[in-house]
Amino acid sequence: MQYVAVDGYGGDHAPVEVVKGVKQALEGVRDLFVYLTGYKEELKKLVVDFPKNLLERLEIVNSTEVVRMSDKPSQALRLKNSSMALGVKLVKDGNAEAFVTAGNSGAAMALAMFTLGRINGVSRPAIATLLPTLEGQMLMLDVGANVDCKPQHILEFSIMGAVYVKYVAGVQNPRIAILSNGSEPGKGNQLTIASYDLLHKSKLNFVGNIEGDEIYRGKADVVVCDGFVGNVVLKVSESIPDIIAEFLREEIKKSFWYKIGFLLAKPAFRVLKTKTDYSEFGGAPLLGVNGACIISHGRSNANAIKNAIIKALKFSKEKVNDKIERTIRNCVVLKQLKGAVRP
Repeated sequence: MQYVAVDGYGGDHAPVEVVKGVKQALEGVRDLFVYLTGYKEELKKLVVDFPKNLLERLEIVNSTEVVRMSDKPSQALRLKNSSMALGVKLVKDGNAEAFVTAGNSGAAMALAMFTLGRINGVSRPAIATLLPTLEGQMLMLDVGANVDCKPQHILEFSIMGAVYVKYVAGVQNPRIAILSNGSEPGKGNQLTIASYDLLHKSKLNFVGNIEGDEIYRGKADVVVCDGFVGNVVLKVSESIPDIIAEFLREEIKKSFWYKIGFLLAKPAFRVLKTKTDYSEFGGAPLLGVNGACIISHGRSNANAIKNAIIKALKFSKEKVNDKIERTIRNCVVLKQLKGAVRP
């Protein structure tokens, strides 16, 4: 049996969509057991129509508090009995193999750091997210956990991202790139220039700098940057599908022929929607903490929650954290930076 803790009150559409997602995951994965955290009496009403075989693999863990989207990480840490805190604790105590939440990402990061600690050798955990490209998908990190970074952190992000993409996404030799304002080695700010030198010396499959207009063309499997830049890119990326859809709706109203053209192109738009639908990606892995944690989008629907649970299972099954720790421990460049090996 595989055990996952799910924050029943994380996200804009919790707990209804979370419960629906849990049901879909239980239906799809026969050896899955879910600990659903939150207000027990409310959650019991939402699972009343679950078949008996699903209820046997579900346990509601009662909480008396909930972390709100507006709460600061410091506030979340004080809520010892929140649905989010209880979910992380289930991983800490060994009752669950992974934790999934669509709640406050800053709070989730703080709770995971405080409760689970860091993987040995990791200076700073990072939030990663999968984004669509013309060739499939790419992983970007950090997208919000670390606003200010050092070159060492960028190298660690690269290692964590490469391990995750290899063992969870199945890319055997992930291409790593630094997000910069030019593809040449000397382009960028002090952070990107110094980071380029470190990644170039490492044994990673480093393909150099990548510009903003290239990240969606599939030229890299892992794109690294500091959390400030990454979060801006993520927010812009999330807005594009909605902006395009709104623009098309307004234009289609202006002409009968536009409406005919839209109907003819509707299958293509449907494919585009699927490829850019955040719910298909499941969620963003929190890399660097000593436990499997997946943070889903705040707007997550049932499909997103289901996919996040499946992703969390693979994260745990592939022992991603053990592989990250081993890779970081064996990285000669990091040893040199930390003074373990003299250049």
